[in-house]
Amino acid sequence: MRYPMPFPGRILRLAPLVMLSGLTACGMNPFAKDEPASAANTQGVPAATAPAQTSSAMPKPRAAATDYSQPVYKSAPSAPPGPPVKLRANHPDRYTVVRGDTLWDISSRFLEDPWLWPEIWQVNPQINNPHLIYPGDVISLIYVDGRPQLRVERGAPAGLRTERLSPQIRSESLEQAIETIPFDLIAPFISRPSVLEKGEAKKLPYVLSTKGHLIAGTDYDVYARGADFPVGSRYSIIHVGEKIRDPEDGDVLGYVGIYAGEGRVVRSGDPATVYLRDAEREVLEGDRLVQVDARPRMDFIPRAPSQNIDGQIMTVMGGVSLIGQYHIVAINRGQRHGVEPGHVLAIYQAGEKVRDPYKAGVLSGVLGSRVRLPDEPAGELMVFKTYDRMSYALVMEASSEIRVGDSLRNPE
Repeated sequence: MRYPMPFPGRILRLAPLVMLSGLTACGMNPFAKDEPASAANTQGVPAATAPAQTSSAMPKPRAAATDYSQPVYKSAPSAPPGPPVKLRANHPDRYTVVRGDTLWDISSRFLEDPWLWPEIWQVNPQINNPHLIYPGDVISLIYVDGRPQLRVERGAPAGLRTERLSPQIRSESLEQAIETIPFDLIAPFISRPSVLEKGEAKKLPYVLSTKGHLIAGTDYDVYARGADFPVGSRYSIIHVGEKIRDPEDGDVLGYVGIYAGEGRVVRSGDPATVYLRDAEREVLEGDRLVQVDARPRMDFIPRAPSQNIDGQIMTVMGGVSLIGQYHIVAINRGQRHGVEPGHVLAIYQAGEKVRDPYKAGVLSGVLGSRVRLPDEPAGELMVFKTYDRMSYALVMEASSEIRVGDSLRNPE
């Protein structure tokens, strides 16, 4: 049976890119046979840089005991020192934060490279939660020993006048702090993921039974397991599609997620009863459930990784061939490689392979060896969610065409 592609609706171009073929049949395990595919040039995680030799007069440090209860990964080499901070030519000296600002927006007002924010951000120990910025706060640019610094002055809460009163405590909600990147840009992906990380997919709640039907659709009830399922909670139904493999070693890192519809829990229990209020395609037994109102933390700081990262873009959400600003991508680097939310990586367009007909006097356009041209800078992305071996990232800047397979490195 062939299934139609999901209608994009309000997904903001976040439909899956990969062509869907061989969809999992009803009742079959979508995670079976996730063995690595044969792939050339298999690479492991780079070994750590060897420490410098200590003087013979110094006592040798005592080796730490190995904790065998936790996985042990070889750490990547530390990244070289970052470039000097460059201020924008038209930067302000003071800026008052307004509702709707993001940390990336504010950093871009002052810096040529917004990911260098930590280099000039100075924490005021007299302020509660100094790493958080709120609407009404004032960001000031000052110079200390000739070096630029940014400092924050807490402003009055929005809509309140300043009056001379007795000392009071200002209550601040963490939810009111500005976000690093606009949550609206990734919200559709969070609630309707078009890529499922391998480990996450296996842990998600699932449709146990379609109540005797081969498939289910709008106004059907299905039984679900794998969560508490409070009555009234809403879930997106996601069909597990094709495998997504690491382009380096062929290991399965995730799956294409195909949005099937939305359901509401009408009866809790194990299993729970979920009413399908809006189905855009057939719902099958084994489909996964993702809570609609889930919201990841968005208060991370944009910064360069402390270790050298060398990866690739595996896929893009949105069914497009060319990747641009604010597209969400999946990359083949994650926690074991030192990647964290907030890390900014430079995107390099993979160099084209061309034939050289002029070497050694050969003038024919048909003959000659093939030469790969250098990779060229194409933009920057910021990681917002990490897993063991893969991460999700938002393209923040795109200076030229970006495609699946383009390489990722530490920003320069």
